[in-house]
Amino acid sequence: MFNLFENDSFSFKPLAERMRPRTLEQFYGQENIVGELSPIRKMIETDNISSMIFWGPPGVGKTTLAKIIAEKTSSAFHELSAVTAGIKEIKEIIELSKFNKSNGIKTILFVDEIHRFNKIQQDAFLPYVENGDIILIGATTENPSFSVNSALLSRLKVYVLNSLDENNIIKILKRAMKNEYANITLEKECYKIISDLSNGDARIALNTLENLINTKNKVSENYITKENLEDIIQNKTFIYDKDGEEHYNLISALHKSIRNSDPDASLYYLARMLESGEDPLYIARRLIRFSSEDIGLSNTNALVQAVSTYQAVSFIGMPECNVNLAQLVIYLCASPKSNSLYQAYELVKADAIKTAKEKVPLHLRNAVTKLDKDLLYGKGYKYAHDYENNITNMQCLPDCLKNKKYYFPTNNGNEKKVKLILDNIEKLKKELEK
Repeated sequence: MFNLFENDSFSFKPLAERMRPRTLEQFYGQENIVGELSPIRKMIETDNISSMIFWGPPGVGKTTLAKIIAEKTSSAFHELSAVTAGIKEIKEIIELSKFNKSNGIKTILFVDEIHRFNKIQQDAFLPYVENGDIILIGATTENPSFSVNSALLSRLKVYVLNSLDENNIIKILKRAMKNEYANITLEKECYKIISDLSNGDARIALNTLENLINTKNKVSENYITKENLEDIIQNKTFIYDKDGEEHYNLISALHKSIRNSDPDASLYYLARMLESGEDPLYIARRLIRFSSEDIGLSNTNALVQAVSTYQAVSFIGMPECNVNLAQLVIYLCASPKSNSLYQAYELVKADAIKTAKEKVPLHLRNAVTKLDKDLLYGKGYKYAHDYENNITNMQCLPDCLKNKKYYFPTNNGNEKKVKLILDNIEKLKKELEK
């Protein structure tokens, strides 16, 4: 009699899980860290594993590599996900590792998405990594320099895993076809299309293949064509993590392309973000910042345009607001550039921090009470409107910063006029001093 519970659960796992490599020979890509003479391969061969972090985008083999290490070395292996685990689970594994250590057994603890652990949770690993109770292997899609505590990071070696190239994705697909779907033929062009869709993510490639095979009842039983594949991928979407590193890489690329007055590159990165589902208001806010940081007084209308675009985006939203943002991006590209405001603030910020305890000069303080007047608040203040040209030679900076200059206008756009005005003011002040 058929017993449902006797059936091997492996057959119910997704294709990506069924095809997870069990050996380095099945592990395609990442030759830089698992090649013949690589440090990780030597660690595995000598069974001398040290704590490390695998940093890379999704679907490139971080978890798989950790499991291969566990399989090929004589260590107890435990796995946690930082999404669901907490201090309680960490402590339980630490206690097990101490027991293992007392019996001459090493313990590998693999923590997926380690960047999601908070500072306290990450700190919990420190003493046990240091004294060898556990060999910690973390996996993260975020830059460890920002997402992992510096104290813990200093005790781990970071290995960077890159997105898989087309050749490796196709190898993975062909291995899956041979092992799982040997009775089905996939038209050659399908491999490249699936690889392009995957964006270097093996999991996405295998999920797409599995979805395609599962619809084979709608096509020829043993032969799947390019057209069959196109039927199930009509609504292709970009691979994009709005909280991940690529989010920051793309906004950086947009900002720097506009700064370089490159309208084509700027539009490209704008489209990459919008079509991937980025919040258009986030982009609009960043462009408001750009209008002052990189254009400033060289074209004062840039800030007006940026704020107006933000309002337009908030009024109509996506997808209609894409042209509003495109208009602003081109306008900012065409504007004269100046970072004098940005540089001025950075200079003054440094002095403001260093002189934070410096008292405001007495003559610039308001004498609100009798005591204020007795303390000479406001004494010697010169009301500019009472003087010719509305200018005085009164010192406004504290004595320790007397005559310090922060703002140096360029000769771009409107800043030429600003420079002339400031030069004239400076000349008048010097005449008053005489």
